[in-house]
Amino acid sequence: MNNIISEQAMTMPTVTQRSPCTRVIAVTSGKGGVGKTNVVVNLAVELARAGKRVLVLDADLGLGNIDVLLGLVPRYTLEHVLCGSCRLSDIIVQGPAGIQVLPAGSGLPQLTSLTDSQQLILQTELEHIADTVDVLLIDTGAGVSPNVTYFASAAQETIVVISPEPTALTDAYALMKVLCRQHRERGFKVLVNLVKSQREATQTFCKLDRAAERFLHIKLEYLGFIPLDDYLPMAVVEQKAVIELFPCAPASRAFVRLAKKIAQWPDPELPKSTVQFLWQQLIPMS
Repeated sequence: MNNIISEQAMTMPTVTQRSPCTRVIAVTSGKGGVGKTNVVVNLAVELARAGKRVLVLDADLGLGNIDVLLGLVPRYTLEHVLCGSCRLSDIIVQGPAGIQVLPAGSGLPQLTSLTDSQQLILQTELEHIADTVDVLLIDTGAGVSPNVTYFASAAQETIVVISPEPTALTDAYALMKVLCRQHRERGFKVLVNLVKSQREATQTFCKLDRAAERFLHIKLEYLGFIPLDDYLPMAVVEQKAVIELFPCAPASRAFVRLAKKIAQWPDPELPKSTVQFLWQQLIPMS
């Protein structure tokens, strides 16, 4: 393992090495059960359909399930990369619409908090495949664990997925509080999931926005909503993305709108945190 780390450190690029822009987006949540991973899967598929080269990093280390949602059976996972037994390119699994998935594995408590050396391995391995990707979607775990805050801080954009449940709002606020005060994060885009109407989505967002503005002194960005849709659990049972299995479903149409909005985002100008600055040396940006 030490040999691999040494080899990787020797091949780390300099600041002046830049290739076409890779947008890094972390999708996170304060609590589980708000549909975060489903959002990542369907957003990835729609972005790929729009012509983007999409890589999904399942960063819910120890409890990853993107491969399960898509019916994929990976031979290797991030566990093998982090222990030095294989390279990141060896574990990539092809998903629907040409998306690529880096599976996390499940039932691995030793990965719930990455060490500095493991972070270095992951960062350096990502550099080797970054020039083949337009969008890197990071599906973080839920909550305020070190892994969650690390990946959210490393991304250019952070999407916080919430639902109308009171606990989803309080936990999302807690996550943003940690990211804001400990990692100086101030730009959060909020996606409201599992709502019955646009009005409910707006009301839910406004509750969180008011709390964030009053106590954290930040203004949140409303990214939109995904409606509560009976087709979603049906797609989960079939281990397919709803946008692939039921393209005309209300949730599928919402994911199309979301992907179009994200595709129109301007390129970020400056790193928003120290962690992201390090990633910008490894993941090419414009």
